[in-house]
Amino acid sequence: MTTEKRRAPAGAAVLRGEITTAIRAAVMQELAEVGYGRLSIEAVARRAGVSKTAIYRRWRSKLDLVLDMVSAVAGRNLPLLDTGSLLGDLEILLHVMARALRHRLAAQIIPDLLAEAARNPQIGEKLQAALDDYQQAVGRILIGRAVERGELSPDTDRRAAVDLIVGPIYWRMAISRAPLKTAEVPRMAAAIVAALRVACVEPVRDEVEV
Repeated sequence: MTTEKRRAPAGAAVLRGEITTAIRAAVMQELAEVGYGRLSIEAVARRAGVSKTAIYRRWRSKLDLVLDMVSAVAGRNLPLLDTGSLLGDLEILLHVMARALRHRLAAQIIPDLLAEAARNPQIGEKLQAALDDYQQAVGRILIGRAVERGELSPDTDRRAAVDLIVGPIYWRMAISRAPLKTAEVPRMAAAIVAALRVACVEPVRDEVEV
């Protein structure tokens, strides 16, 4: 049984938002259960309660469907709230990231898509673009605020800073699959702040006199 109404005349078809949302949710569930390699349009349609035609009206292929899902998820920017201090900003960001990485779907989908990205250049490019956009946002907003407050040097290497911010928690929860207790977040945030102050300042090269 499908949730679609009778198809509108050619040239006047309207893509219903609730069906698109149901399809995207079904893709997430299927990816978590079977991975990209075994993902099928038939299974997505069955789980979403729609016809395959409803999917093909929106996406040309399984790859297009997954690439769109990656873009949609990447577009949900993590909050970069201003608490008045770099330490406070980092604590909130780490709490939000930890909650996201603890989610069952994220725990299953992220490693699978990273593995698939090594085999599929299009998925790899889409993931890289999403990561670059996020890094730029963190560098511009979170690190930028810290520089304005005088907490970090204006010479801070923002890309390296973002690596130091997201690297520890991603390695802990997504790679080694070790839990992160709520009480550990302030200590991790403090360690990251200390590292940012000494490790991300681009060295000043002395001019060599000739």
